[in-house]
Amino acid sequence: MKKSFCNVFFLVAFCFVLSHARKIKPEKPCKHLTVFYHDIIFNGTNTANATSAATANPTQLGNTNFGMLVVFDDPITKDRLLLSPPIARAQGFYFYDMKDTYNAWFAYTLIFNSTEHKGTINIMGADMMMEETRDLSVVGGTGDFFMARGVATFRTDTQQGTAYFRLQMDIKLYECY
Repeated sequence: MKKSFCNVFFLVAFCFVLSHARKIKPEKPCKHLTVFYHDIIFNGTNTANATSAATANPTQLGNTNFGMLVVFDDPITKDRLLLSPPIARAQGFYFYDMKDTYNAWFAYTLIFNSTEHKGTINIMGADMMMEETRDLSVVGGTGDFFMARGVATFRTDTQQGTAYFRLQMDIKLYECY
């Protein structure tokens, strides 16, 4: 009798939890932002303008910068203009992790401190640079983005050799609190 009561109790509790679980609708994000990420790599002479620097040199394995680690503190703007007022900073790192093609792995935090947004969004994942669009995971956040989860879609907007690139980031959050 005791065993069947426990089984019924756990079955009812399990059904209760499932019925009150938060439903995620992937077709409709709860927050959506489109921003532009600007990266100016330090070349030895552009100290005043550089927003990132290689901290580990590439290896001699291939010609894709394999092994190079870059640390950055890049401005994030609402539009494509580098000199527009930043609405956030992207702080983190990326490293080149494929020998035969350009690919980087990113881990960084978008830090918002504006009248529109306060808080952070944490993003990480592989950037398959040769693809037109690439999806990275939104794995958390704070403030206005508390415990956010979703997808940040990268699109290379412009590139000037290895000195400068701009990414359009389409951030869709599917879990917002």
